[in-house]
Amino acid sequence: MASKRRPLHSPSSKLNFRPNSETPGWETKGKKPLPEPATVKQVLLMMIVHVCRRTLFVDTSIKVAIYGATLFLVSILADVLPFPKTYFSRSDNVLNQYFVKLGWGWTLFVTSPFLFMTSFTYCCGKRDRILQHFARLGIATFAWYFWTTLFWYIETVYGRCNASPEKFQTKETCLAGGYFWHGFDISGHVFILIYSSLVLIEEARAINGWEGIRDLIRNEEHARNVGDVSVTSNPLRGLSFEEFSNLKESYDKFTVYIRLFFIAMTFLSVLWDVMLVSTILYYHKVIEKFVSGAIAILTWFFTYRYWYTLPRALPNLPGEGLFKYKDVRQPKEPAKRRSITTAPQSNAKHQLPTFMGMPLYGLRNQENREQKDEDTDIETDTQLNSSNKS
Repeated sequence: MASKRRPLHSPSSKLNFRPNSETPGWETKGKKPLPEPATVKQVLLMMIVHVCRRTLFVDTSIKVAIYGATLFLVSILADVLPFPKTYFSRSDNVLNQYFVKLGWGWTLFVTSPFLFMTSFTYCCGKRDRILQHFARLGIATFAWYFWTTLFWYIETVYGRCNASPEKFQTKETCLAGGYFWHGFDISGHVFILIYSSLVLIEEARAINGWEGIRDLIRNEEHARNVGDVSVTSNPLRGLSFEEFSNLKESYDKFTVYIRLFFIAMTFLSVLWDVMLVSTILYYHKVIEKFVSGAIAILTWFFTYRYWYTLPRALPNLPGEGLFKYKDVRQPKEPAKRRSITTAPQSNAKHQLPTFMGMPLYGLRNQENREQKDEDTDIETDTQLNSSNKS
């Protein structure tokens, strides 16, 4: 008995139908553009940035506690059990001469360009807002100058020469005569090293969530091009045309340099910690180092953890501009109405996979496409069941 040939357009042949962009009547409006593939250089740079994030962004409370414990305990051990002399115990070593003595200058050298490029981007080129962010470095520079000058004043005014106080009344003449000046020498190096490290950490926080700005720009640009006014959760929706254009241009132009300066800030912070240990082991008394470190920590806490967090305070914290980009989730498309009720899925399924701490937006786009295909199959099956019953 000959088998019956199935019609080419039988209902069962439509079950595997996958509509695409070439199918007439298939609407592509509302589909978000996919991110561009990353190059090898970009991947390698992102790997280095990820390592720097892990190194620099240690919990600040823990780091401050380590600073305090090290200044007190290690200084006592260094006085009781003198450590052997090394290259770092020499005051003329290269790192001490060309980095520590110019410590605040190096901190400004790597932080200022980073602050300018990041603030210019998330402030969309607004000059007044950029200057407000630069005010933080101005305040930090004033604090550095005020405290180090006060340390020098206390040592020189309230100290005395070990030879003849009447003959050598100043520190300069005492040292020039080959004698020693005894005074309360609060360690300016300890202050600079700790305060610089804390400022570097706080200013570098502007890079948190930086990669997500690219996706915000891409989605907002697509929504504006197609005239989609339904998407209102994008933080960039409130920007004007000029502000949005400035954001796009500055983000593309500055991002590579921002990453490079962030790496430099990480290396400088590590160098400051190494030189801090050297200073604790070989220089100053316990009380001189502890007082200096306490002043540095209190100055940082007052500015970055109290002053800049006050409502309507100026200046603002790093990363605060015309839109919010830190820890911002990408806006979801409006859910389509389904003909078949499905059970709620767990939140774990919707969590976006990450690589080196960065979200993989490409995988989410792939999941969205697969979900759309599944929805199409469900709608097709429903229509076929309805036609068969009729």
